Amino acid sequence: MGNFKSKRSSKVLCVGLDNSGKSTIINKLKPEKKQALELQATTGYDVQQFTHGSINFTVWDMSGQGRYRNLWEAYYADCQAIIYVIDSADTVRMCVVKDELTTILSHKDISKRNVPVLFFANKMDLSKSLSPAQISEALELPKLLADKTWNIVATNALEGKGLEEGMKWLESIIP
Repeated sequence: MGNFKSKRSSKVLCVGLDNSGKSTIINKLKPEKKQALELQATTGYDVQQFTHGSINFTVWDMSGQGRYRNLWEAYYADCQAIIYVIDSADTVRMCVVKDELTTILSHKDISKRNVPVLFFANKMDLSKSLSPAQISEALELPKLLADKTWNIVATNALEGKGLEEGMKWLESIIP
């Protein structure tokens, strides 16, 4: 914990619909000895701190259940980046993913700033999952995020695939 102070610090908001894999991703990003063996659905929110590369991250893991999504906006003003986790195989709810993303991007604490958005297109191991390009098209990401810095990375949180690539990108753009 000693070198925690010597590195850059960043506050990141991790959002996405329920069951998209937010807690699993955050758990995988922590050092192996700090990872939880079992995870339950997040109720409200959970705060995790870990160091990745050159940055000390404080990550708010927000519940994706509909009744908790209004809590997300309380953290917009303080966040320096957003990780938006998408269940790539949940094609039925892509319209809900897009609605929630539009709501975030139009919020006064986000719309006026270039808050980088990292999309983890999770559950890529499932047969019916959409590719990052298909998700980008379905959500109209180039249009919605025309004035933002963003990236979409295919992930499989259970195996940790794609997480390193996404985090390296995030580290490269967080000031």
